[in-house]
Amino acid sequence: MKEDILVQISNKIKQKRRERNITIQELADRAGVSKGLVSQIENSRTVPSLMVLIDIVRGLDIDLNVFFKDLHTARSRQVVLIKRASEYEDFEKEDAKGFLYQRIFTQSIGKGTIDIVLLRLEPAAQRPIVVTQAYEYNYIISGQVSYRIGEEVINLEEGDSMLFDGRLPHTPTNAGQTIAEMLVIYFFESQDA
Repeated sequence: MKEDILVQISNKIKQKRRERNITIQELADRAGVSKGLVSQIENSRTVPSLMVLIDIVRGLDIDLNVFFKDLHTARSRQVVLIKRASEYEDFEKEDAKGFLYQRIFTQSIGKGTIDIVLLRLEPAAQRPIVVTQAYEYNYIISGQVSYRIGEEVINLEEGDSMLFDGRLPHTPTNAGQTIAEMLVIYFFESQDA
């Protein structure tokens, strides 16, 4: 399964859960899995087994054919993608307070997937250290960001950028007194590469 499809599935699970006003815990209970697993799946941090995915879709009370109907493969997409600012999708990640995410778009390119996100960090923003199954490119649009990668702390300012392996434990914090804004580009490699 392509990473692109997995990101689409993750986004769709979160979208449908919110549309139905179901909490992560309620969905986990319905699917017979842990709250943490549902959160990780929704945030593209783990790949669910087929049976877990089916249980989650059923927990959302959605017909499987309907759920998978609108997923697109790389071949079914147009070459030029345009996404208006009004179409950016707000989303949350687990245990992140003051992290305001907007997904710009996700696209398969070659044998991998690119996921482009706008991230705003409030001055008191915090989250635990995480790992992501992707390389991450971060460009600081405004503000000051202190990035912890493993044991190292890297201070970045407006105009600075960095590329790193997201499989290393990491987390950003706002090092200033105003909202820091950054462009984050995730490069997922194909599982079969």
